[in-house]
Amino acid sequence: MFTRSTLQPIGAALCGVLFLSGCANQLPQRSEHEERFERKLLDHDMLIETGEPAVLELPQRRIEVHEQKTFEVTRIEVTRRYDRYTPYQPWRELYEVPAGAVAVVGGITANALNVLLLGSLPDSATKDLIGYGFAGLNPFMNIESNGRSQQNLASLEEQRHEPHTEYLNLPWSEQRVQVLAGDETYELQTDRHGILRLNLLDSPFADQDISRINRLVLSVEAPQGSARSDATLLVSRTLRGKLQEAHALIFNDLEADDVAQWVHRVQRLSELGLEEEASELEQSLIELTRNDPELQQSFLQALTRTGRKVSE
Repeated sequence: MFTRSTLQPIGAALCGVLFLSGCANQLPQRSEHEERFERKLLDHDMLIETGEPAVLELPQRRIEVHEQKTFEVTRIEVTRRYDRYTPYQPWRELYEVPAGAVAVVGGITANALNVLLLGSLPDSATKDLIGYGFAGLNPFMNIESNGRSQQNLASLEEQRHEPHTEYLNLPWSEQRVQVLAGDETYELQTDRHGILRLNLLDSPFADQDISRINRLVLSVEAPQGSARSDATLLVSRTLRGKLQEAHALIFNDLEADDVAQWVHRVQRLSELGLEEEASELEQSLIELTRNDPELQQSFLQALTRTGRKVSE
């Protein structure tokens, strides 16, 4: 059995441990609410819209490329609750105990005054002040402090709502499109709107004898090969017969020709049914003669005499 002489040191040691460890001052629980979405990919497709007609009769075609995705979307509400407390630090009792004594006296005074004022004083000046004072007087508990509070996750709740289907149709923006023309494969690129402007009179087709190509196969593929699409454009026999002559009319050296030859080139393109190319060549020649007003005027007058409406 323990003697009186041994119980005293043990009791003192236990009081010392209790004083050093102290008690955490519990603060009101805090909650966090969060909403998140889970998306499950159900379907992934690529779509190439080549336009009409299916057979190319003109060298230029505007092609739209889209990426289509179908998702199952689930809305999840997450609630987290945290237990908050002020951790115990013994050295703070050096100032909290006297501050607590002052607070208790002030709280008692405020409560007495509140009786005379028919309860018009706020709780922060009556109940809260006394609670603050007793917490300060307690040597095993610090006063509440939001500034140095700590917290532990007490609970986590998730509420899953009924899923719904979501469809996305996005432009294939600034992405590669492979074009197979005969034995050659070219890599072209869409613009930021997902549009590929195909021109058989422009590079890279201009470097190939496109007059022998009767079809173009366009291919797009999503990253990691998750989706792919192909489309075929036929090139009409009539167009193939015009391409070689049209290429020479547009790209042969302009500066080596005179005004009459320039007018002939524009007129011939128009006769071939390539009105867009004729207008583009006309504007190029107007720009070419910008620094020579006399030559430019001569060219414009010659065009007008052919019955062509000229826009400067």
